Amino acid sequence: MQQRYVVGIDEAGRGPLAGPVAVGAAMIDVRRIKQKRTQAWLKGLRDSKKLSEKKREEWFGKMEVAQEEGWLAFAVMMVSAREIDRRGIAPSISRALTQALKNLNTNPAHTLVLLDGGLKAPKEFAHQKTIIKGDEKEPTISLASIAAKVTRDRLMKRLAKRYPHYGLEVHKGYGTAAHRGALRRHGLSAIHRKSFCTRLHFWSK
Repeated sequence: MQQRYVVGIDEAGRGPLAGPVAVGAAMIDVRRIKQKRTQAWLKGLRDSKKLSEKKREEWFGKMEVAQEEGWLAFAVMMVSAREIDRRGIAPSISRALTQALKNLNTNPAHTLVLLDGGLKAPKEFAHQKTIIKGDEKEPTISLASIAAKVTRDRLMKRLAKRYPHYGLEVHKGYGTAAHRGALRRHGLSAIHRKSFCTRLHFWSK
């Protein structure tokens, strides 16, 4: 059966010491992708990691307009640091991925799912393909990457106001030298991944 929809999936925040992991899913009708207008709209789209924060925000705004117009749908699901500590990072990403697909309310039989890196969709999505560096090759994966990254970054900026000692608004929870220095001075907060921070030589459970 010919698939009607293409869904791209990517994650953001797999490696940070603090904050949630986010999984984005972006869906476009196959017929729409083939239209010149949509191809022009997608021009210049790149993996979120290769876009400036300003460009990512611009793309996110464009995605919101397209969703309101009804030809693009996207969803982002996040799993907290506490859940990551309890479940592990891979199961947490899998859980968020499954929920993001559910939120798109798409029929697996009519959907082609394209996933970045080593990600996999639930088995009921028989038509799925994992693509190495897919965020650089497939527009729907790039859109998912942007959605996940922008949503997570916005949350980390809000959390920075609640936990002002760590500079979360700058590094978004990643293990930079400044972040590690703050951990030495202030210890772990409620949003730090304890299971990740045990890797630091100055910190143990």
